[in-house]
Amino acid sequence: MKKTYKIEVDCANCANKMEEAANKTAGVKKATVNFMTLKMAVEFEEGAEPKAVMKDVLKNCKKVEDDCEIYL
Repeated sequence: MKKTYKIEVDCANCANKMEEAANKTAGVKKATVNFMTLKMAVEFEEGAEPKAVMKDVLKNCKKVEDDCEIYL
């Protein structure tokens, strides 16, 4: 399953940090952040619950960029 989320991030470097953090999260098969459109596309592992995984993604992203936001 693949979903796209609106994000809020200040710079392209921060967006890259968010993408790396999302890709290291359990349940995420692949995450891509587009700084220009302020969107994160997430492909989930089979059997993963997107809402639960995205809460973990947000936590991990906040560890590397504390003022970022993902609108779930």
